Amino acid sequence: MTDPMDFTGKQVLIVGGSSGIGNGMAHAFLARGAEVHVWGTRANASDYGDEPGSDLTGLHYAQVDVSDPDQIDRAPAFDSLDVLICCQGAVQYRRAEFEREGWDQVLAVNVSSVMDCGRKYRAALSAAGGNMIVVSSTAAFHATIGNPAYGASKAAAVALVKNLAAAWAGEGIRVNGIAPGFVATKMTKVTTDNPKRMAGALAKIPLGRMGEPSELAGAALFLASPLSSYVLGQTLVVDGGLTLS
Repeated sequence: MTDPMDFTGKQVLIVGGSSGIGNGMAHAFLARGAEVHVWGTRANASDYGDEPGSDLTGLHYAQVDVSDPDQIDRAPAFDSLDVLICCQGAVQYRRAEFEREGWDQVLAVNVSSVMDCGRKYRAALSAAGGNMIVVSSTAAFHATIGNPAYGASKAAAVALVKNLAAAWAGEGIRVNGIAPGFVATKMTKVTTDNPKRMAGALAKIPLGRMGEPSELAGAALFLASPLSSYVLGQTLVVDGGLTLS
């Protein structure tokens, strides 16, 4: 029998795959035979050095700042693309998201660039009968005190998944999403570096621990595989039970 998790020969692009959750997903697909391309904001792959959560070994790297639509338009093209994962994300603290500049920057990365990436690779995804996966957040489903742009943008990303799924299914493209809970990344250091905040965060999770990028990668592999061939427009919550109460 054919292994449904064998991605040998498949073309995979992970926007935001240079670190964190996206990097974990990149290596999961690479380990299963895919040719994996990732985007990041630094000039070269070597600029990530030995930074925790960033391993670009075996991956094809391109510098693309997704907050700039022109850079997305100029990014490498594909005639056929099997999997597009939009794992880019931005957040601003110290109440910066209440101001116009902070609001606009977070929305540009977390929502507008997702649509820009989908638009750019729509034809390539259709040619492959491919999958688009949008990584949002459980912040789409609960208040994030001090981060109105982040919460609103992630809720918008969940809605975008539904709309693109309905619009593009007839073209052979399946669109789904993943909403991670609390995972250690550069974006969550404000919590992980603060023992009091960390204890409070873990107390809200029934499994009593943070998630690992590999656990989000498992969800991505499922949604990109034939095992989920009848799943469309859904956002899979992977949060250790955080949103149960």
